[in-house]
Amino acid sequence: MKKKWTRIVYCVLALGVVAFIVIAFLPSPVKVESARVARGPLRITVDEEGEARAHDRFVIAAPIAGRLTRVELHDGDAVAPGQAVAVINPLPLDQRERAELAARVQAAEALKRSADETVAHARADHEQAKRDLRRAEDLVEGGIISRQSLEQARNAESIAKNELESARFKAEAAASEVKVAKAGLIAIESESGAGRIVTLRSPVRGRVLRVIEKSERVVAAGAPIITVGDPRKIEVVVDLLSTDAVKVKPGAAVILENWGGEAPLRARVRTVEPSAFTKVSALGIEEQRTNVIADFVDPTGALGDGYRVEVRIIIWEAESVLKVPASALFRYGEGWSVFVVEGGRALRRQVEIGHRSQFEAEVLSGIEEGAPVILHPTNQINDGSRVEKR
Repeated sequence: MKKKWTRIVYCVLALGVVAFIVIAFLPSPVKVESARVARGPLRITVDEEGEARAHDRFVIAAPIAGRLTRVELHDGDAVAPGQAVAVINPLPLDQRERAELAARVQAAEALKRSADETVAHARADHEQAKRDLRRAEDLVEGGIISRQSLEQARNAESIAKNELESARFKAEAAASEVKVAKAGLIAIESESGAGRIVTLRSPVRGRVLRVIEKSERVVAAGAPIITVGDPRKIEVVVDLLSTDAVKVKPGAAVILENWGGEAPLRARVRTVEPSAFTKVSALGIEEQRTNVIADFVDPTGALGDGYRVEVRIIIWEAESVLKVPASALFRYGEGWSVFVVEGGRALRRQVEIGHRSQFEAEVLSGIEEGAPVILHPTNQINDGSRVEKR
């Protein structure tokens, strides 16, 4: 009997030693941080640095080559419409330059006449297209022609209208070229004894935003002298990657932060420019970017032309969605997954994600509200791993 109890004691001790060894060699639980899936507001934004600028900027340039007298105005000075801002004494011209100016005027006038003829031709085509459209509408009601023929007539009228608008713009540009070319003739009049000088005047009421050429010196034709605008009428311009700009629509809400004031300012997108441009990033990478322009909703405060702002353009938002921290998501196969903490273990759950911001993501299916998920899951965590919350 005594030997029997001795064997039992030894067996119990052996089992205890084995259990101790097994427990000692078991991996310890991984310490993790967790958060709960919650329901609340979610906002998706495109963030970028931008700048405030005057809504209407007028760069006053030298129409001809000459000696610019010293500009007496300073940055911030008020100007009235028609007020003289600078004076240029035209330089004497040689025979070749006179001939070039005269030829330039003749060429500009010829282009203007050609543009006017194009406008007249486009106007006649548009009137004919409108008559054809009216006839097509009458004929389709009588069942004489098909609906397809009516649609073709409407398309032809729309094309003719666009061509007329394009011809008008070209005619306006040609008229401006004539004015610029004729401005150079002032130098010839000065040589002939008229003694004329060129006075540059402000086109609007506002303030001097920047004096580009302050000191007296010889300037070339077209050289910018002074920039004038109204600092009270401020807009925001931000250049976005073209892949981000396609997500922005006119009317989208804009939030301006870190502009120097106590509270963010509100603005609204007015337009997304249809043409992109190439810009080299700080890393030397060529990027296609597009300007997005927004108007202020709140008072601009002390913001001025060229001031830096941080822009957040809202492209989507909702007041109540089921959301999960973005740091809890990881790729698994072709979709997204999270680790849910249940009974001290990490269990993988595949989830369907909708809209996603920098810090949160919308959950469409795969997990319920209130479920604890692991943040920043590491390679040490697998499906079924023992975990311990910090």
